[in-house]
Amino acid sequence: MNTLPQVVIVELGSQVTRLIERTLRELGVRSAILSPKQAAKWFKKFPVRAVILSGGPASVYEKGAPMPPRGILSLRQPDGKPVSVLGICYGMQWIARELGGQVESVNAKREYGAAEICEMRSDRIFEGVGGSDAGVWMSHGDSVTALPPGFSSLAKTRDGAFAMMANDERTVYGVQFHPEVNETVCGRTLLENFVFKVAGCERDWEAASMIDSIREAVAAAMQGKKAVIGFSGGVDSTTLTALIAPSLGKRLRAITIDAGHLRRGEMEEIRRHAKAAGVRLKVVKVAPRFIAAIGKAIDAEKKRTIFRRLYAAVFRQEARRFGASVVIQGTLAPDQIESGRTGGAVIKTHHNVGLDFGGLDQLHPIDHLFKYEVRALGRALGLPESVCKRQPFPGPGLFIRVVGAPVTKERLEIVREADAKVREILERNGLYDGLSQLVVGLVGVNTVGVKGDARAYGHMLLIRAVRTIDFMTAKGVVFPEPVVEEIKTSLVKLQGIVRVVFDPTDKPPATTELE
Repeated sequence: MNTLPQVVIVELGSQVTRLIERTLRELGVRSAILSPKQAAKWFKKFPVRAVILSGGPASVYEKGAPMPPRGILSLRQPDGKPVSVLGICYGMQWIARELGGQVESVNAKREYGAAEICEMRSDRIFEGVGGSDAGVWMSHGDSVTALPPGFSSLAKTRDGAFAMMANDERTVYGVQFHPEVNETVCGRTLLENFVFKVAGCERDWEAASMIDSIREAVAAAMQGKKAVIGFSGGVDSTTLTALIAPSLGKRLRAITIDAGHLRRGEMEEIRRHAKAAGVRLKVVKVAPRFIAAIGKAIDAEKKRTIFRRLYAAVFRQEARRFGASVVIQGTLAPDQIESGRTGGAVIKTHHNVGLDFGGLDQLHPIDHLFKYEVRALGRALGLPESVCKRQPFPGPGLFIRVVGAPVTKERLEIVREADAKVREILERNGLYDGLSQLVVGLVGVNTVGVKGDARAYGHMLLIRAVRTIDFMTAKGVVFPEPVVEEIKTSLVKLQGIVRVVFDPTDKPPATTELE
C-alpha cells in the first residue's frame, strides 16, 4: 500500500475543495490538499500520479490571483509517464491561459447554479456517464473562449460555451463545472474515471482504518496528559468522544455549557449520549452571563464573537479545575472551510475554530471529515441512532436563531417553544427524519397583524429546512400544504408572533442557518 498520497489537490481559493478530497476518499484514493507554495515543494520531493487544480472566485487576470506552481503541467512520474492534471473551473481557466488559449469575462455567459452540458464526445473520462446530456453545477464569471493548441472540446453548455476540454497526449483535462458537488450528476463518475482510467491510481484507503488512525493520532498527541472535550451531544462530539474515551479513560472529561441556548429536552438527550459515549460529563450552567453579554448585540458575527469569547473562557476555567492541558473539539471540515481556514472567504465565524485557550493545546482530530463520514463512524462504534441520525445544531444554539433583535430570555423561550412545536408536527407527519437540518428562527422585524379583532404589532417566525449530503451545498425543502397550514396555525398562537414564513432557498446562495 502506498505510504504517500497519489493525488495532490492544489487549493486555489474554492469553498468546496474539501469535497474533491471527500469524493476521492470515497473512491478509495488518498489525496493531499496543498497551497501552491506547498505543492511546489512537494513535487520536488515526492512522486504523484495526478494533480487536481481547484476552482476559486478569482479571475486569472486579477493581480495577485492564485497561481499553481510553474511546471505543473509538465510533471513526470518516475516511469516517465506524464502526471495527469484536472483543472476545475478556475483551474481550467488557468490551464487554458497558461497553454495559449483565451479566457474572457463574458457577462452574457456568466453561469451560476444548475446547468446542462451537451455535445459530449467519446472519451475514457465519460465512461459510464451515459446519454448525450448531463446535469452539472456551474459557478463562474470568466469563460474559456478559445482552446489552447493541442486541446479538443469534450463538452459544451447549451449556449455553446466550452464546458470541458482535453489534451489526451499530455493527459490534461479541464472542466468548467464542479464535478465535486452533489448537484453534478455525473461528477463522481468523472472523478473516478480521471483517477483510475486516466491517471492510473490504485485504491489505497479504507474507511475501516479511520477509527484506528484517529485513536493513534490522539494517543500520540496526549502522551499521559489530561484533556477536556466540548460535548454538545451531537453526532460529531459524541462520536469523537466514543472514539477516544476508551484509551484516555479518567484523563478525559466532557464539558457541556448550558448557556440558555439549548432546545427543549436537549439537556436530557446530552446526558444520555454522554453515557453512550462512555465519558464523565460536567454541565456548566452560565445562562445569565451569556444572555446578558450576547443580548447587547444584534449583528450575527458580533453574537458569534461574544459567544466564542465566553465559550473559551469557560473551557479555560474548567481545564484548570480538571488539571487538563489539552482541549479536544469535534470540529469538522465544513467548519474549517466556512471559517476560511482551508482557503477561500470567511462565510461565518465558528465557535470551535481559531479559539484562544490561553496556552492550552488544542486537538481537532476529525476536522478532515464530513458529517456523513462521522455518522458512519458512529454506527461502526455501535452508538445509538439518536446520535447517528441527530441533526446538526449550531454551537451558539438559539442565540443565532433570534435574528435582527436583541437576545432576551423571553425571545429565547419563544424560539424554543416554536422549535418544539415544529419538530413535533414534522415528526407526527413522518417528515422530520428525512431532513438534514431544521431551522426555526425569530425574525425581529415588527409587522402589523390582527389578533382578537385588535391590531397587533409583533415578530415573525421563519421556518427553514434543507436536505444535503455534506452541508457544503443543500436543497431547500418545501413542505406539503397541509403541514404548512398546521405549522402556521400552531405558531401564530405564540405571544408576540403575527406572521410565519417559510424559506426554501438552496445553499448556495443561502447558508443553512439564518446567521
